[in-house]
Amino acid sequence: MKLFSTTLFCIGLILTSFAQQKEDLVGYTTTNQQVEPASRILEFPKIIDSVKASPVKDYPLLFFQAETKILLDTIEAATVETTEKLDKLYPFYVKAGIGSVIMPLGEIRFGSDQSRNWHYGGNITHLSSYGDIKDRNKVLYAPAQYDRSAAHLYGRYNERNYQIKADGYYQNNGFHYYGIPLDSTTTITADSIAQRFQLSKGTAEYIWLRGDSARLNLSFQGAYQNFLTRPLDSTKVFRSKENNIQFKTRAWYNYKYEYFYADLGLRYNNYRRGFVDTVVAPGDTGFVHNNTIIDFRPGVWTQALNDRLKVELGVTITGDVHESGTNFYVYPNAEFKYSLFNNIFIPYVGLKGGLKQNTLQGLTSVNPFIRTNVELRNEHNPYDIYGGFKGTLSQQLSFNLGVHFMHIENKAFFVTDTNDIYNNNQTVHYDTLSQTTFEGSVSYQNGEKLKIDVLGRYNMFLLYHEAYAWNLPQLQFIARGSYQLNDKFYGKLDANIETGRKALVSADTPDALSTDQGQYYVNLGTIVDINLGLEYRYTPRFSVFLQANNLAAQRYNRWYSYPVQPIQVIGGITARF
Repeated sequence: MKLFSTTLFCIGLILTSFAQQKEDLVGYTTTNQQVEPASRILEFPKIIDSVKASPVKDYPLLFFQAETKILLDTIEAATVETTEKLDKLYPFYVKAGIGSVIMPLGEIRFGSDQSRNWHYGGNITHLSSYGDIKDRNKVLYAPAQYDRSAAHLYGRYNERNYQIKADGYYQNNGFHYYGIPLDSTTTITADSIAQRFQLSKGTAEYIWLRGDSARLNLSFQGAYQNFLTRPLDSTKVFRSKENNIQFKTRAWYNYKYEYFYADLGLRYNNYRRGFVDTVVAPGDTGFVHNNTIIDFRPGVWTQALNDRLKVELGVTITGDVHESGTNFYVYPNAEFKYSLFNNIFIPYVGLKGGLKQNTLQGLTSVNPFIRTNVELRNEHNPYDIYGGFKGTLSQQLSFNLGVHFMHIENKAFFVTDTNDIYNNNQTVHYDTLSQTTFEGSVSYQNGEKLKIDVLGRYNMFLLYHEAYAWNLPQLQFIARGSYQLNDKFYGKLDANIETGRKALVSADTPDALSTDQGQYYVNLGTIVDINLGLEYRYTPRFSVFLQANNLAAQRYNRWYSYPVQPIQVIGGITARF
């Protein structure tokens, strides 16, 4: 009731104040009101955000370091229990035998024992024959005895960051130009057709190995070779001789998937006969021939696509310095390989080229019956395009199918020297050759017990001047195999079949055929050369062997008017100690 009365009074007072102007009315009343006590807000104002920040922790500084202790436990050496014993190494090996038509054979080898750093050894070999040779018509030829002796020493020292290699070689071969059929009116002495080649050479190499990855590695190699022929006179003036010097350095660098390399090489050959412009014999004048070749070959190997694609890209820049001037060549060097089905099939394609330095020693190693005053020209191969497939069909069986397209200038062909009095010496003709080769090979290997390799090759030749590629086969078949039985019996078999060979001859040669270019040739026939070797090891240190060569007993002509012995059988013993 009191609250109601108070309210009415206040309303009336307000209305009165609006009715009376410029007069102040003050009213007083007594009430019982309670005021809530004041409270202080202790929190500071802050922004309320819907996204809360992560708290930042404050770590105190550590003023001490805990001591770490490493305890190494002793690990016992592993042991392997086996009943098999490692083969003992014997430093010396001796082989001696005798063959049909009086063919003595001897060989001595020695080598270092197991060593971490040193590896060295050497060998001495000898083979000679004192028999006669007849052709397929049983016509006897001029004396054909020969002897071949050689000695070889080598050494190698290995350290963690470098290697040193060196070797020396000496060869002494004596033979006769026996390509002269004899009759009742022809007499040929052995000394009048005798020839002897002596070869001495040595190489040395230093390899600086700084690491496998992201390190530059270097190698330096030098070689010297001296080649001498039998002189025509007792003063040894009119002999042909050759000195060859080679130097090569390589730098390579591995980085991730790339292998960078750069080769710099020098090849120098000095070939002389007698004195310059001095007549040795009719059609034979003394001369000096110098040739220097400088090669620079940079390139890179790389791989991609999980190592399935491998690529080599490079180039070879060559300078050929000779008496008539200097020639420069640029050769490609590229190869692409791609792995399919986990290396089951690997297609590949490549393009390469190069300059081959022909030497007298190199030509005589292919055909020893050539004259020793032949002209030397370097073989220029501007391109060799090749491609094919290779791979594996199983763990034991692999294959390769390929084709080559190559172009060669100054290709050397061996032909009969029609200016020779006996018509039995060979000389060299040079021509430009375009060659296409199809080849296929299959290899089978069952551990160390059985190994078989078979290769077939078909060649097509196109020449600028010569009618045919003299002495080169159109079809070639090569087979090699080895078999081992119970570590006691060992057998080796190799076969070589060649067909389509032709030889350039003079017009008065019997059975000669004419070509459109006015040249005359004869078919050399098919080569079927099969060789078989057997060995029985009585103990690991002693064995007996039997070697049979030319089992088909063919008196084929390796070169025109040079038939081979029909069959040779050599037997002997070997010893290790």
